[in-house]
Amino acid sequence: MSIRSSEAAIDEIVARCDGDLRGALKALLLVNEHLEAEIAQLYAAAAHYGITERGSSALH
Repeated sequence: MSIRSSEAAIDEIVARCDGDLRGALKALLLVNEHLEAEIAQLYAAAAHYGITERGSSALH
């Protein structure tokens, strides 16, 4: 992601939160927690199927 597109994304997130920076940060933290949970589920599924090396590129 380029700096210009990052800036636009930040502006959009803040705008969607009616300019509330605290609300924007809270929303981003919630999204991050959700993504971390999804990653944990993917690693659990990979371990179930025998793909357990975190250093490998199996899930990337």
